[in-house]
Amino acid sequence: MQRLISLLKGWKRVLIALSGGKDSSFLLKTAKDALGEDRVYAITAISPIFTRDEIENAKTIARELNIRHILVETHQLDSPLFISNTPKRCYYCKRQILEEIKRIANDLGGFKILDGTNMDDMSDYRPGLKALEEFNVYSPLKDVGLTEKEIRSLSKEMGLNTWNRPSMACLATRISYGEPITVDKLKMIAEAEEYLMEMGFRQVRVRMHGKVARIELEMEDIKRFIDNHYHNRTVMKFKELGFDHITLDLEGYRRPYEKKR
Repeated sequence: MQRLISLLKGWKRVLIALSGGKDSSFLLKTAKDALGEDRVYAITAISPIFTRDEIENAKTIARELNIRHILVETHQLDSPLFISNTPKRCYYCKRQILEEIKRIANDLGGFKILDGTNMDDMSDYRPGLKALEEFNVYSPLKDVGLTEKEIRSLSKEMGLNTWNRPSMACLATRISYGEPITVDKLKMIAEAEEYLMEMGFRQVRVRMHGKVARIELEMEDIKRFIDNHYHNRTVMKFKELGFDHITLDLEGYRRPYEKKR
C-alpha cells in the first residue's frame, strides 16, 4: 500500500478512469488520500455498453469522495470495427474511449491518466491493454502487484462500499464473437441481468447466442435458483425481452470465459 501511495505522489495531477467498480474506486480513494482532492479528477465514459448501475455507482463514489467528475459520451456503436465483434473488439472499444479521455486530459493540461487494471487482469485475454500502452495510460495497481483479493481487503479497511461489488465487464462481452453488436441486443442483456439481480443474485451474466440466453450464476446460487422455482418466472420474463430459448449454465459463472468466447 505504501508503495502505491509513493507512486501516486510522484504525479502533480491525475485523471482517473472511473468505471464504478472496486478497482477504479479504490484507486480514486487512494489517489485522493495521497494527493488531495484538488489534484485528482475522475472521468467516466457513458455508452450503451455500460450498465446504468455502473454509471450511477461511479457518480456516487465521486460525489462521496468530493472528487470532480467528468462524464463523457463515447460512441463505440458508430464504429464498424467494434460492432463487427471480432476478438479485437475490446481494443477498438478502449481506443475509442481513450481518444476522448486523452483529449480532455490535454484540455485540462498536466494530468496523468490512470486506470484500475490490477495484477489478476494480466492473466485474462485483454486486447484493450494494448490501447492503454498506446495512449500512455498508467496502471499503478498492476505495477505494484495488487491482486483483486488484496484490493477487496484494502477497500473494506477503507470503508469503501465497493469492496464486495461483483466483477464487472461491459455488456458487449456477453455477445459471442462474430455476432454483430447492436443497441437492441445490449438492452435485452441489460434488462435480463437487472431482472436476475432484482431477485437477489449478485454475480450474474446473461450470455447471448443468437436468440438463446445462457444464464451464468455463482455455483452456490444455482441450487437456490432451482429450489425457489425462479426458472418459470425467468423464462417468461426473458421471452418478453425477446429471447426464444433460455438456459442455465451448470458450470456457473466463470470470469475466464469472457476471454475465451
